[in-house]
Amino acid sequence: MVLEVADLERLAVAAYLTGHDDASDDAWVLAHEACHAAGDEVGAGRSAGWLSWNLLLRGDMARAGGWLARANTLLVDGGHDCAERGLLLVFEALFQLDEDPAAAFATFVAVGDYGERFGDRDLVALSRLGCGQALIAQGELARGTASLDEAMVAVTAGEVTAPIAGIVYCAVLLVCHKTFDPRRAREWTAALTRWCDAQPDLVPYRGQCLVHRSEVLQLGGEWASALESARRACEALAGHPAIGDAFYQQAEMRRLRGEYDEADAAYRGASRFGREPQPGLALLRLAQGDSPAALAAMRRVAGEARDPSGRSRVLAAYVEIALAAGEGDEARVAADELTAIAARLGATLLQALADQARGAVLLAGGDARGALEALRAACSTWAEVGAPYESARVRALIGAACRALGDDDAAEMELDAARAVFEALGAAPDLARLATPAASPAARPSGLTAREAQVLALVASGNTNHQIAVVLVVSDHTVRRHLQNIFAKIGVSSRAGATAYAFTHGLV
Repeated sequence: MVLEVADLERLAVAAYLTGHDDASDDAWVLAHEACHAAGDEVGAGRSAGWLSWNLLLRGDMARAGGWLARANTLLVDGGHDCAERGLLLVFEALFQLDEDPAAAFATFVAVGDYGERFGDRDLVALSRLGCGQALIAQGELARGTASLDEAMVAVTAGEVTAPIAGIVYCAVLLVCHKTFDPRRAREWTAALTRWCDAQPDLVPYRGQCLVHRSEVLQLGGEWASALESARRACEALAGHPAIGDAFYQQAEMRRLRGEYDEADAAYRGASRFGREPQPGLALLRLAQGDSPAALAAMRRVAGEARDPSGRSRVLAAYVEIALAAGEGDEARVAADELTAIAARLGATLLQALADQARGAVLLAGGDARGALEALRAACSTWAEVGAPYESARVRALIGAACRALGDDDAAEMELDAARAVFEALGAAPDLARLATPAASPAARPSGLTAREAQVLALVASGNTNHQIAVVLVVSDHTVRRHLQNIFAKIGVSSRAGATAYAFTHGLV
């Protein structure tokens, strides 16, 4: 049976929405050929334009460029004044966005003009989206986010077609990620989820969108869904340049759950596809007890990171790792820079990271009272944006500060609250740290790392290597390596000698 052009176009859209990308491509090609044979240059250009869009979203740049050139030949060189010309302008504006956001803004305005003139709601929504992106790129955050919100209103009100709805949502998620705006990301994620629930066969979250959706779910404490989204992103982005981001996000979820071997493999996957595996890999090494390797990695990457968004995340990890390694001065410098970036950018999430880092530095430096002020500010912000894991980590630090001030009741309540969240999320490493609190760097003798002090305390309590591995969520081999390092540092050759040392030096 030979389908009419209108039916081929419907088939192409339906195949795209249900995740059958190859079938969608084939249907657009058939629609293009049918229009071309009938002398319909506008229809042929429309099919070529949408096929180019499909290919561009999947990272197939060469074929996307070829079909885009054909669409331009048919519509622009053919002198046709039609809505499809607005779609071609979207491509032009996207290519301008990184190099000349002011020019991109003007082009996106022209897209909106086509949409208004021809009554095309999709073009109007894409115009609002693009104008928002261009304004933010020029530093106009308030105007830019307002334009993005307007685009998302069109999505949730059902004013645009389903393919455009997914595109707008994914682009908004990306901007929220770059501007540290988790509240907006979560609100629009919830809104679009309700929209999708009414259409269960759709596949609206594609490629890199799945990565950022995973990040939103992670921040909100929906770790199982976040991991599944990251896993699906790895499948969907096969062959796409952004697959490294998908591997990195999967590694992050594995690390937080204590699945260290899987996390290591995923970080290596990220690196293989050109994605810097830091700071996540350094945090993994810290969790595995190798603070020297973690610190060396952070010193290297901190010297290279330039983009404020990426650098902020590096600095937050740098503070944690430097403190664990006993390098308080380095941690203080990193925390001060993070505070300065947060003040300059004015992003809520970034301010929480800065307050948390500053509080941790003050606590490690012996200023528990000063630490409490910064940590409580961070905890309040994390709670406001709905980030249970980050809130729990800060509450654990607040508990330590309360204990340092002699308020054991307050300390226990804070630690109990943190423990309940870690148990609910499945954050095994954090639970292990609460179960076996390490001494401060200044109190650790013989150059022991925080993790080595934990292992030594567990040895002194009579645990076997395997029992220690279970508690700390590491391999038996990792425990044996720690013990070798411990024995060398404290000058003993047996578990009995290590136990005596631990009791003598107050580590249990």
